[in-house]
Amino acid sequence: MTKVPSLTLNNGTAMPQLGFGVWQVPDDQAATAVGKALEAGYRSIDTAAVYDNERGTGQAVAASGIPRDELFVTTKLWNGEQGHDSTLRAFDASLERLGLDHVDLYLIHWPVPAKGAYIDTYRALEKILADGRAKAIGVSNFLPEHLERLMDATSVVPAVNQIELHPQLAQAETRAFHARHGIATEAWSPLGQGRGLLELPAVVEIARKHGRTPAQAVLRWHLQLGNIVIPKSVTPSRIEENIEVFGFELDADDLAAFAALDEGRRLGPDPAHFG
Repeated sequence: MTKVPSLTLNNGTAMPQLGFGVWQVPDDQAATAVGKALEAGYRSIDTAAVYDNERGTGQAVAASGIPRDELFVTTKLWNGEQGHDSTLRAFDASLERLGLDHVDLYLIHWPVPAKGAYIDTYRALEKILADGRAKAIGVSNFLPEHLERLMDATSVVPAVNQIELHPQLAQAETRAFHARHGIATEAWSPLGQGRGLLELPAVVEIARKHGRTPAQAVLRWHLQLGNIVIPKSVTPSRIEENIEVFGFELDADDLAAFAALDEGRRLGPDPAHFG
């Protein structure tokens, strides 16, 4: 079974560098998919309230028999629950659905700057952290301008910012900002969406060179950049394939070829306006 290395977050918490995402996995399929992932060696599971699959995710965790301290569970607060007190209520509801007494990482899903509530929301996350009900707290989809405002107004630097990140949206400036402030970069949609990225000639050639699949080559690129990555699949063979990315190394030519793919093009919403 593959042993996934961990990164140490800014508060000392260890987080597996590769985890399993369950976005768009229906709740009645989540238990099976997460169970397969845990069997394959994943120990980090990423869900969210809005995914509507926290119950299925929690069922798989409970059924796995894996000690809780060997697992890393992330969930996220949805936009409509932002605000101090509503965040605390939403967190309680997430824990109930997951069947857990704590999570390892709790994130604000989007900044929703038009609402202007993410600072009060984050103060609720600070309370959750202080109470020991999350081992680490952070954000998702925050731009550097949102992070700066947040850090100026609160006392705990986010441990993680989970953002859209793949070779066609490499987010170099945001990653550099994170590095300066000790924030870990976590990539959602790490393989892009659809087959487009994985069919690009440069990606196919790099994969062939290393005797790997295009998806494995892209995931290896993320890991060598220092990203945390959470590929998602409900196909058992792909779940297994996506974790087998630790037995090879991309060279400088490979990394240069990946760098040339960056178009700065988002597949998902713009965090400056979404929500």
